[in-house]
Amino acid sequence: MATSSASLLQARTEFASALNQICSERGIEPEVVIATIEAAILAAYRKDIGQLDPDYEYQVQVDSLTGAAKVFRYPQDKEDKKEEVTPPGFGRIAAQTAKQVILQKIREAEKEAIIEDYQGKIGNLVSGMVLRWDGRNIMADIGRGQGMMPPQEQVRNEHYSLNRRMTFYILDIRDTMKGKQIIISRAAKELVKGLFKREVPEVNSGAVEIKLIAREPGARTKLAVVSTQPGVDPVGSCVGQKGVRVQAVIEELNGEKIDIIQYSDDPKKFIAAALAPAENLTIEVDEPKKKATVTVPEDQLSLSIGREGQNVRLAAKLTGYKIDIKGPEGKVLEVQDGSLETLGLTKKVEAILRERGLDEVNKLEQLGEKGLEEIEELTEKQRQQVMKKLTSFQKEREVLRQKQEAAREKTIKKAEEVAKVEKVEEAKEGKEKQVEKVEKVVAEETETGKEEAQKREKVAEGEKKTEEVTEKVAKEAKGKTAAN
Repeated sequence: MATSSASLLQARTEFASALNQICSERGIEPEVVIATIEAAILAAYRKDIGQLDPDYEYQVQVDSLTGAAKVFRYPQDKEDKKEEVTPPGFGRIAAQTAKQVILQKIREAEKEAIIEDYQGKIGNLVSGMVLRWDGRNIMADIGRGQGMMPPQEQVRNEHYSLNRRMTFYILDIRDTMKGKQIIISRAAKELVKGLFKREVPEVNSGAVEIKLIAREPGARTKLAVVSTQPGVDPVGSCVGQKGVRVQAVIEELNGEKIDIIQYSDDPKKFIAAALAPAENLTIEVDEPKKKATVTVPEDQLSLSIGREGQNVRLAAKLTGYKIDIKGPEGKVLEVQDGSLETLGLTKKVEAILRERGLDEVNKLEQLGEKGLEEIEELTEKQRQQVMKKLTSFQKEREVLRQKQEAAREKTIKKAEEVAKVEKVEEAKEGKEKQVEKVEKVVAEETETGKEEAQKREKVAEGEKKTEEVTEKVAKEAKGKTAAN
C-alpha cells in the first residue's frame, strides 16, 4: 500500500496534480484517495483474471506521483516473498473498469468527511436553502452538505418553496436507507433558543439564561428567562427596545407568537406567570405530585385556557406541573395536554415513536399515516392502533374546542352585557350630574336676580328720598319768598 502523505505529494506529473486537486476541492486526505484507487484496481484485476489462488494474498501498489499501478501476490503470512503478477496491458483495462468504482469511493469519502465536519455542529443553527422534495422529506443546501428535514421536523403552516432561504437547527446525524444523513429541523424548540442567542447579546454572553422552553411549532412558544448578573433585566433584554429583538425572532419563525416570562423558583409565581395574560388567579400547588389547581375568574377563563387549550398546555409543559383549571363555581375544566402519553399507547409503540423524535401528538399529526408506514419497526396492527388513538384524540379535541368556544362566547356576551349596564349607569350618572349642574346654574342665576332686584329697590328708594328732600327744600324756599 502506498504510504505517501499530503506533504510529500508534489505536482510534478499530471496524476499528482489531479490527486492534489481532488484532495483540495473535496477536503479529503491523499491517502484515502490512493487507498480507494488501489482497492478499485484490485477489484478490476479480480474481475479480469477470474478465480484468484486462495493460497495467496493479493495487493496493489499505486505510485502517488505517476499513478502507475502494480499487482503483487504473496503466500499467506509471508509478505517478504512478494512477486509481481501485473498482466500486460492491464493498466488500460484497470482504468476503464475501475473508473466508476473510484468515483463512487471518492464520493463516499467526501460524504464521510462532510458528515464528520457536521458531527461537531450538532446543536447549532445553519442558514440554508430549500433544494427539493424527496418524498415527504425536504432536502436543503446547508453549505458543504445537504440536510434532510423529515415531516415531524417541519412546521405545518410553513411553505417550503424551492430556493427559499431559511435558518435551520442541526438536530442529529442518523443512519437511513441512503446512508448517513444530516437531520435538520424547523420544529425543534432549540431553534428558538438559538435565534435568541443570535439576536440578544445578553443571552449569547450568558448574562441572561433561557431556563426553559415550551413550543407548539408555528403557533406559540413560551420561554422562561433568568438573569445571572445583577442589574440585568432578563425579559427586557430579550424583548429589546420597542420589541426589536423579539420581533426579529418572530419574523424568522413566520409570525409565531412568543411569550417571554421571568423564571421563578416559587411554583405559584412561576405558574401564574406562565398562564399570562390571565390575571387574578388563585393557585394551589402540590409539589410532591407536581400538580397545581388554578381557580380563575369567569372573565379570565378563555385567556387562561387559550385557543384549543394552548395556553394552559404550554404553561404545563414549561413549568412541569399538571395544571387543572377551575371556574368560579369550582368545576375543573377539561384540557388536553398534547403529550404522547395522552394517546394511551403501549410502552413498546411509545418507545419506537419517541426514538424517532415523535414525543408529542402534533408531531404525530404532522407525520401522518403515510409517514407511519415508513417506520419499519411498527407492525401493521400497531400502525392501525396509533391511527385509531390519534383519530379519537382529534375528535375529543374538537368537542373540547367547541365547548371552549361556547364558554368564550358566553364570557364575551356577559362582558358585553356588563359593559352595556355600565354604559347605561354611566349615562344615567352623567345625566344626573348634568341636571345638578343646570340646577346649580339656575340657582346661581336666581340668587343673582334677587341681589339685582334688591339693588334696584335700594336705588329706587334712594331716588324717592332725593325727590322728597328736593320737593321739601323747594316748598321752604317758596314760603320764604312769599313772606318777604
